[in-house]
Amino acid sequence: MFKLNNKLIVTGVILALASTLATAGVYNGKQDALDGGMTYPRANGVETAYRYNTQAMSKLNYGRVPTAAELKAWDTDMMPDGTGFPEGSGSVEEGDLLYEKQCASCHGEFGAGGKGYPTLAGGTVASLKNQRTCPGKDAPKRTIGSYWPQVSTLIWYIRDAMPYAHPKSLTNNELYAMTAYLLAANDIKIDGETLDEEFVLDKEQLLKVVLPNRDGFYPDVNGPQGVENVRAFFKDRKNYGAVGTRCMKDCKKEAVKSIGMEITNVVPAYSTVRDLPVETSTGSKSAAEKMYDASCSLCHKTDAMGAPAVGNHDAWAAVVAQGMDTVNSHAIKGFNGMPPKGGAMDLTDEQVKDIVKFMVESSK
Repeated sequence: MFKLNNKLIVTGVILALASTLATAGVYNGKQDALDGGMTYPRANGVETAYRYNTQAMSKLNYGRVPTAAELKAWDTDMMPDGTGFPEGSGSVEEGDLLYEKQCASCHGEFGAGGKGYPTLAGGTVASLKNQRTCPGKDAPKRTIGSYWPQVSTLIWYIRDAMPYAHPKSLTNNELYAMTAYLLAANDIKIDGETLDEEFVLDKEQLLKVVLPNRDGFYPDVNGPQGVENVRAFFKDRKNYGAVGTRCMKDCKKEAVKSIGMEITNVVPAYSTVRDLPVETSTGSKSAAEKMYDASCSLCHKTDAMGAPAVGNHDAWAAVVAQGMDTVNSHAIKGFNGMPPKGGAMDLTDEQVKDIVKFMVESSK
């Protein structure tokens, strides 16, 4: 028993010592990460305080080499130099009509912003320097015209991710029309020409677009020196607002930067309380309507997403004609392009049925 206890004590001391060494940072790390942080070596199955798998990987099947056709199908990047720009064309006027039908329900009229969705137009490059240092000071306005550096990112993102409910559904001509409209909404000029409704955008014209903030990002990550540019940027901490000397305890006064113009006269006053407001039965919205607003209104607010819009009597009459059991089953299990429960998997089946009932009752 005495030997056993000694063994336990020794083991405990070793573990405690290992823990002490760990907290002291004895891992042979080097401060050579791109962001100025530490990297640590792997040795004997250990990296810092963690073990990693040292088993042989030779028997794993990594699949086959992709064919040239597969690589071509997957390589769909659209780059600033015109690589990947599709054939096609579209006018500002065509883009305006398409935007109203497919995008305005989320991004607002003329890209002015919607509930919970980004503002696409407005703002200036100068606004990016705005700081909230005093009451009434505007925040930076990051939009396509003020913030985005390359127009290739715009048309590429539209093609791959928009419209929200039906990504990759736009034709090449529609891509150019939508891009043309958004450029016009941001007052972007091409060769000094204002983009009026008749202006037609194609890949040759797209290559001429110079967004106002093209050179506003740093460090320069492009080209063979991109990595070293990033490394040099983070090496000088002043580049990203860090001043003074790093410290974790007994920090000198000059090492701590205080707020220059703290906002104190805020109405209502700042609060650290994180509780949600208490739900009351006297509210103007039912629980079902609130759940609809949170989880279903994106697709059912208008018919732009291909779903029956709440309030459209004829559309919902056709839905209800299938029978409420079928309608509820589709809502819970998913149907066509709609995922189960509209993607809100935290809802119970009964809550989904309540939402369906609300949408049906609101469309009579």
